[in-house]
Amino acid sequence: SRVCCMYTAKLAHLAKDKIPDCEVTIFYMDVRAFGKGFEEFYDRVRREGVQYIRGTPSEIFKRGDKLVVKAEDTLTSTPLEHETDMVVLSVGLVPRSDNREIIDLLKLSQSSDLFYLEAHPKLRPVDTASDGVFLAGVCQGPKDIPDAVAQAKGAASAAMIPMASGKVKVEAQTSVVNEDTCRGCGFCVQVCPFTAIELVEVNRMGWPVKVARVNEALCKGCGACAAACLSGSIQQRSFKDIQILPQIQALGVK
Repeated sequence: SRVCCMYTAKLAHLAKDKIPDCEVTIFYMDVRAFGKGFEEFYDRVRREGVQYIRGTPSEIFKRGDKLVVKAEDTLTSTPLEHETDMVVLSVGLVPRSDNREIIDLLKLSQSSDLFYLEAHPKLRPVDTASDGVFLAGVCQGPKDIPDAVAQAKGAASAAMIPMASGKVKVEAQTSVVNEDTCRGCGFCVQVCPFTAIELVEVNRMGWPVKVARVNEALCKGCGACAAACLSGSIQQRSFKDIQILPQIQALGVK
């Protein structure tokens, strides 16, 4: 999970520092020491006497007052049983189980691994699909303390820009609903990736009916709703049918 290899090495180093005569053995499949100074720290831990064995434990059982780790050293193809006083599982990071509440509250998106999703991984790494909401720390994905601090400073700087100017730019080419022809099917609500559309109840000729309504502060002008609308009641500003169809006809397309 990007951080488990190095926090395991750090805890092994701390154990050797506090209890110099302790024996620490780490079973692993692959060590990812990718950051600045990480490879040097990994070598330092090994020089301190921490033993690395390549292989995933298949079983852990109790023998007397000891815990026995059964595994295979895949570098030498040697099966082994390792007696220990304590077994610590180095697990990867997973999102909070209740993060769905924040997602629904702030209208955020999720990645395939259920962490909060940034607007763009390279161009907008701390922004989200919701204006004014920024990401920092492991809510976006596994990261260590230096990465979290750097991202937090970036998020704080991004938040200061609209606060300092006192103005916020919004999308001009948003979608607009013709409530007189809207059938209230709700299909546009389902396809909107920014949850900018909701069904509201209005009075039509004395009868209460539900129609779609766009929150222009949340709309990003993607046009998904306009393309999906079955009755043609949603149009996108600057891209209405009355504007687009003549352009197509001018190209000679029938």
